[in-house]
Amino acid sequence: SINNNDNRKKDDLMLCEKNIFKKDYKQVDLRFALAYPNVYRTAMSSLGYTILYNCINEREDTWCERIIFPSTNSIESNTPSKYFDILSFSLQFEEDYFNLLKMLKDAQIPLKRSERGDEDPLIIAGGPCATANPMPLSDYIDMFIIGEGENVINELIDIYMSNPDKGLEKFLKVDGVYIPEFDNETKIAIIEDLNETYHVTYPIVSEGDVADDMSVFNNSIMLNVSRGCTRGCRFCMAGYLYRPMRQCDHRKLIDIALENRKNSGLNKVTLIGAAVSDYSNLDDLIDGLESEGFQISTPSLRIESITRNTLETLKKSGLKTITLAPESTSNLRKVINKHILEEQIFTVIKNAVDLDFNIKLYFLIGIPGESMEDIHDLCEYMKKIAEMHYNPKKVKFSVNPVIPKPHTPLQWEGYDFKDVKKKIRYIQKEMKNYSIKCESPKKGLIQYTLSCGNRQVGAIIEKSLTKNVNR
Repeated sequence: SINNNDNRKKDDLMLCEKNIFKKDYKQVDLRFALAYPNVYRTAMSSLGYTILYNCINEREDTWCERIIFPSTNSIESNTPSKYFDILSFSLQFEEDYFNLLKMLKDAQIPLKRSERGDEDPLIIAGGPCATANPMPLSDYIDMFIIGEGENVINELIDIYMSNPDKGLEKFLKVDGVYIPEFDNETKIAIIEDLNETYHVTYPIVSEGDVADDMSVFNNSIMLNVSRGCTRGCRFCMAGYLYRPMRQCDHRKLIDIALENRKNSGLNKVTLIGAAVSDYSNLDDLIDGLESEGFQISTPSLRIESITRNTLETLKKSGLKTITLAPESTSNLRKVINKHILEEQIFTVIKNAVDLDFNIKLYFLIGIPGESMEDIHDLCEYMKKIAEMHYNPKKVKFSVNPVIPKPHTPLQWEGYDFKDVKKKIRYIQKEMKNYSIKCESPKKGLIQYTLSCGNRQVGAIIEKSLTKNVNR
């Protein structure tokens, strides 16, 4: 039972953690491994990953363990990947495809599904990348979960245990399952009611003393306030795949946070959602959490939705940095369907400066129709924002190329490597006296190829395992 701490003990196999599941493998019918093809710090910052871990482990007949890159053995029992019944990968980032195949190879599991036998685990993959485009990995994955995994995972486990042979036909009846062997059509699995879905109340707490042993959110309670987004920004895959926007009642969220604190000792809450600041009761939620003594953080805020009261409450709770995404100058924001008024942007920044926040801002380059004159204007725009702060170094900029994503209006635009490289060089030169980070044009090209590629891209990834490829 998830509420029984007998199953949740501090373990010292690889990391010092509490609230992990320890079960007797002889007392379960199925051993399930959740594999994350990126480092621990990133894996434990994934809300979906932690939801599945806890949700599956509520079952008495199943023990779900974590395998996190670069290891191919589980954290909970040090069991090698190849000895699990089901090995399920979480695909949050396209560049993790390389690590996924490396994990299979290092675990001595045949890479291609056509080469695996009855003694090998069933290989599953889910997450936003799998949902958007399973094709690049379709020769290597037995079955993809399309959509929100907790909606179908228990049904899949039930079907597997009722008939554990390797035939996959039995899974075709499940909405949200794509099986490359059959190239079947399926519907995306979507949680309809966030008030009724699974919420973690026993968060895993890492007690490591170095940065790599901590999550990006630094051991905070990840509170799932909403899913989906109605904004329709033309570059945003999540905004098109996971519609409609769904919200959890703010009073329920406060109760969940209190239960998490009781079970973990954590006092920091990170609000998670595709459009957190569009949450209809955001001020009530933040006020309620602050009154309970929580420190509150959020990865990003939508500029149009931020009020002075929101910023004041976040500041009072201990938040030091706010993250905003103007994306570009006003004329190019219209191209990507991000209609934010200049007055709104500068009002929020002024309020943030008045409250002595550090400010991080995200901008895009490579928007369709963008010229070098636009890039010049963008640099002047960023300088103007930085100079609004009494200490311009407290304003940090992140500039990233637009990556065409499947299922978005920009999916057919392509990626002009030379153009992006030229623009980034110009920005770096113009902004050399400011705090700015620009994404590598080469990394952008790789991400584009993986995002929109077909099966042939998978063959290139496989080839990289045998070559000394500098990505």
